Amino acid sequence: MMKELLERYPSLTVCEQEIKLAAQTLITCYESNNKVLTCGNGGSCADADHIVGELMKGFLKKRPLSTTKKEKMKTHFPDLDDDILNSLQEGLPAVSLCSLTALNTAFCNDVNPEFMYAQAVLGLGNVSDVLICLSTSGNSKNVCAAAKIAKAQGIFVIGMTGKNGGKLSAIADVCICVPESETFKVQELHLPVYHYLCATVENEFFEN
Repeated sequence: MMKELLERYPSLTVCEQEIKLAAQTLITCYESNNKVLTCGNGGSCADADHIVGELMKGFLKKRPLSTTKKEKMKTHFPDLDDDILNSLQEGLPAVSLCSLTALNTAFCNDVNPEFMYAQAVLGLGNVSDVLICLSTSGNSKNVCAAAKIAKAQGIFVIGMTGKNGGKLSAIADVCICVPESETFKVQELHLPVYHYLCATVENEFFEN
């Protein structure tokens, strides 16, 4: 998959090692039964939601529930419809902090908007989880604050920024600094990167 990514987006060659490390970090996270958190602002907020969508349901694979899992679920609720079980797909646990509308707006109103994602990380994060921080400049105050709180909790931080990396690059355990500076161009390269990450992780855990 990496070969295809770089053939389609050769400019990402400069980020190859960081992308591989991020993928392995996510695999290790899920092997340990941990979860992924994501955050960003504006277009990066939409990307944070997008990543969660690819992880929590089938992306390139259908991820049907195993017969063993179906039978186990029916031991808890024998009347569970086969139609439900046959429709559901295995998910990789992930939460977009951007989607916590009530929490975020309450914290912005009552406390300080700069720390709204930090508050969510504090409440949801556990040791060995992963936080994916998206910021085209790498300097978004609320994203950087979330990264700091994540590190303080033993959470691995993956940064996704533009080529300068900004402050986030000094905080993150691994920072994928795509080789663009203009916001929309950075976001255009973030999408194939996180699609690669999601596909690689999915391929590790699911056969079909």
